[in-house]
Amino acid sequence: MLPFFADLVVRTDEARRAFETHPVVLDAVANGMPVERYRRFLLELYHVVWHFNPVCAAAASRMPDTHRQIRYHLYEHMHEESGHEEWVLNDLDAVGVGPEATRAHRPEVHTLALSGYNYWAAERRHPCSVLGMIYALEVIASVYGGPFSSAIRESLFLQDDRGVSFVSSHATMDAEHMAELRVVLNTLLDDEARDAVVESTTVNFHHFTRIFEAV
Repeated sequence: MLPFFADLVVRTDEARRAFETHPVVLDAVANGMPVERYRRFLLELYHVVWHFNPVCAAAASRMPDTHRQIRYHLYEHMHEESGHEEWVLNDLDAVGVGPEATRAHRPEVHTLALSGYNYWAAERRHPCSVLGMIYALEVIASVYGGPFSSAIRESLFLQDDRGVSFVSSHATMDAEHMAELRVVLNTLLDDEARDAVVESTTVNFHHFTRIFEAV
């Protein structure tokens, strides 16, 4: 039997490829975005990031002792991710959207669907579903974050990491997190937990693709 990390990659490959081959994603990674589209993307991203730790907390609070290693991993991961929505606030401020306007923004339907599914999955499906959210978002950040932030920097004539600090930094950070996540995922031995992670990964890739497509 394949280690679960390898099995997860295989079982969710179609969903990952649907994201990376989407024309809107390909164009953004190659050419960046006009400033208005980038603002809209960051406004949606702010809500994705804001809800990341609360989803992890909901999952950790429901994690049985049979999966205590997942709970401990979530504790550490939440500590590392604390306050990262402030980085998105700073990036938005750098491209002309102030903090008050960002906090007042109502997320679009695909962002609501992403967050709503992740809360529901953590609380009702299986608490290990949260690992699918983490895996999908870290794949996107670690593989595509670097080229995307470079394209945005060039297309909008931004200096250094001003305006792209969140995406640029997570391209490196999440590559490191992925190595840690591989170890944790390989501790999952029961089919119910594994199936929940696969479903969550697929749904998160789908909804994040729709977010990107709609901005």
